[in-house]
Amino acid sequence: PVAQLSDAAHVHLVVEAIVENLSVKRSLFQELEGLLSEQCVLATNTSSLSVTAIANGLKHPARVVGMHFFNPVPLMKLVEVVSGLQTDVGVAQAIFDLAQAWGKTAVHARSTPGFIVNRIARPFYAETLALLQEQAARPEQLDALLRGVGFRMGPCELIDLIGHDTNFSVTQSVFEANFFDRRFTPSLVQREMVDGGLLGRKTGRGFYRYPEGAPALPVVKVAPLPAQAQWVVHGSGVTADALVAALSHHLDGKPVSRATSSDWVGVEVAGLQLRQTDGRPAWQIAHDEGLKDVAVFDELPTVAGGALAFATAGRNDVTALAAAVLQTLGFAPLPVADVPGLVVARTLAMLVNEAADAVLQGVCSPDGANAAMKLGVNYPAGPFEWLDRMGHARVVAVLRALDTCYRGERYRVSPWLQRAAHG
Repeated sequence: PVAQLSDAAHVHLVVEAIVENLSVKRSLFQELEGLLSEQCVLATNTSSLSVTAIANGLKHPARVVGMHFFNPVPLMKLVEVVSGLQTDVGVAQAIFDLAQAWGKTAVHARSTPGFIVNRIARPFYAETLALLQEQAARPEQLDALLRGVGFRMGPCELIDLIGHDTNFSVTQSVFEANFFDRRFTPSLVQREMVDGGLLGRKTGRGFYRYPEGAPALPVVKVAPLPAQAQWVVHGSGVTADALVAALSHHLDGKPVSRATSSDWVGVEVAGLQLRQTDGRPAWQIAHDEGLKDVAVFDELPTVAGGALAFATAGRNDVTALAAAVLQTLGFAPLPVADVPGLVVARTLAMLVNEAADAVLQGVCSPDGANAAMKLGVNYPAGPFEWLDRMGHARVVAVLRALDTCYRGERYRVSPWLQRAAHG
């Protein structure tokens, strides 16, 4: 420990973790530069400020580098090593190696708004906030659906934990730093909550009241299935195989009828087609293909008995029938509004899309993005692992369906992803 900065004149590395204010950080580094040797590395723990801007005005800007830890630091493995325009390659590599020696997992990042984690994570919150604005589902439903695919917390409960003021501030910062790119537009829903002082756990109320937390999910009405219903699994791939396995269990191991040549994935039973979403709402599929009764369902849960979103078009009893089919297959059916991409598929597609743009712009590598999101925010998989699971064509289809519905640049497909889909 030292009592004053001058006592640290002999050190080889400074890691700054003071207030997140550009002028204050610059002033500190300028003061340190007069005390330390030219070989001392100046590292900043900033989570959102430009490393290039922090180094501006210093005599030796090449030794300034980002060393962004994640809270709580003793538990979180990730360190983003952030290079500004003038950061020396050797300095960045030395900090990368040091972080690894300390038992962390380091990833290289270029100094752009949000770096890797805070940039790629924006859709996890943004899509839920957009769905809330459309009244497509309730907060507890959205949280349950995303926990169903392995997230430790849903976006609503996570924002309540972080604080709406903090989350909104980061979103505003990324939005402004990207010259108001519509992809990062802050939410009117969240701004109203911030204006009203409903900041989450720290004020006793956000999306939920505390200490109670999220209410129980509503009971879903389920219709009886015909006793001798004929089941057919359509399409091929991971989801179709999972449906066959679930149906085989229901049929006590009897052979499952398959139509692998179908251009859609899902189940047909009792005159109803249940299709995995390709981004189009159920009403649009019914219109495009001349169907009377159709349901669309979301990404299958990876958690046993997890919640699965679905939406329907057709006669009045289709929702209860679709719920019965999904329940029979071992899922917890959860009806939501008939919106493009439903909940999980659109969220994952947007996380993938943002990661693809980050790679396109040289912010990080695909492996770096995967490691950053799993270790920095405990995602159950990295964005490029989800891309492999969902398939390039399907991710692009979901994004294009969203873009067709909403327009306005938010859902534009990354050029990196377009090329990969045709590679």
